[in-house]
Amino acid sequence: MSGKRGLRVKGPFSPQGDIKVPGDKSISHRAALLLALSNGTAKVHGFLKSDDCMATVKALRSMGVRIDFENESTLVVTGAGLTGLSEPPDVIDCGNSGTLMRLILGILAGQSFTTFLTGDASLRSRPMDRVIDPLRAMGATILARGRDKHPPIAIRGGSLSQIVYSPPVASAQVKSSILLAGLFADGETEVRELRMTRDHTERMLEYLGAQVFRSAGSVKVRGNCELVAKDIVVPGDISSAAFAICAAAASPGSHLTVRGVGVNPTRTGLLRVLERMGADIEVLDERIVSNEPVADLVVHGKQLQAVVIQPDEIPDIIDEIPILSLVATQCTGTTSILGAGELRVKESDRLRSIEDVLTRLGASVSVIGNDIKVIGPTRLKPCTVESFGDHRIAMMAAMAAAFVDGVIDVRDTGCIDTSFPGFERVLTELSTIDSVESYSFMG
Repeated sequence: MSGKRGLRVKGPFSPQGDIKVPGDKSISHRAALLLALSNGTAKVHGFLKSDDCMATVKALRSMGVRIDFENESTLVVTGAGLTGLSEPPDVIDCGNSGTLMRLILGILAGQSFTTFLTGDASLRSRPMDRVIDPLRAMGATILARGRDKHPPIAIRGGSLSQIVYSPPVASAQVKSSILLAGLFADGETEVRELRMTRDHTERMLEYLGAQVFRSAGSVKVRGNCELVAKDIVVPGDISSAAFAICAAAASPGSHLTVRGVGVNPTRTGLLRVLERMGADIEVLDERIVSNEPVADLVVHGKQLQAVVIQPDEIPDIIDEIPILSLVATQCTGTTSILGAGELRVKESDRLRSIEDVLTRLGASVSVIGNDIKVIGPTRLKPCTVESFGDHRIAMMAAMAAAFVDGVIDVRDTGCIDTSFPGFERVLTELSTIDSVESYSFMG
């Protein structure tokens, strides 16, 4: 019987150096999915070979798409076109990936066969009615567990009708699922958003030749337009870079450069919050690569100040709230993160997980309803914490060692591979070669 993985990190340390982080997870998913629907063969450079993204590769291969790895981070995809997918012979296992499940449902809604999807225990508890409802309205037949809310899911696609839809919850995954289904519908499918969410799907659809129309609060895609395969370069994932960026920004004396990271405006809410905290971050060599903004980031550490993060900012920083909560322990004053209820339906109940980990670290933290309050600055203390099987909680806890006189022991860190394979190596580069130790335990 194999054990679980843990990580011991010795602090304190001041993050230094010049690093690159793995490819963006959101863009890697979309690159594989959209090239699978394209005509021709193209490469994805910088593809994130994480557990989540490999689940996408496996799902597409099960539907007859030829996908090969040229090397560790270059994917070669021979597209099947919009109508060339075949019925998978078995259930598609989406693992821990909500992005895969929600986006592929949009694609499957337009197919003329039946597909069954499931995932791990965490994914089977996450709400899927957000995409099931609009896809049903477009004409797909979908059944799911828990009053058609939770996986496993059965979907039979077919002839789809265009739709104008306003998601009740700001979600790029919901928007993307509907737009992907819109590729198979007659006319123009429109998603209206009260607040703009990350736009990687729209950008990539445009890049591959789809007819996409964007205006304030609205995005439309015209159906039955062929996609043309083109090579895609995936930038570094700013949500992964966030752990190093935040630790460096809150560590006086740090000097850190992160190369080739994505700076899509719908993903840089983190930088805007850190700027309000007083962080010293330079954005250099901005350029456009495969229709995505990319830059190098240079961080100089200093003492930061507390801020109030409003509910309308949450969609732009949803993945970065755990590490921002850690930063708040080092800020002067009370940091309030308001209206973060969406964190309760992530890989763990992240509000509860954040409170548990930071409390064990000795921070002054409280969660009231869907709000987080952290009073700082606090010198954190050595302890053992649980990851709750959540990759972003595990990485937050490991990075907390930057502010600890002693050792942080993080249990169950195998989940990190869902988004950041190589995290331990990067963490070692940021600290010292003897400060990071991986181990196995039974549990």
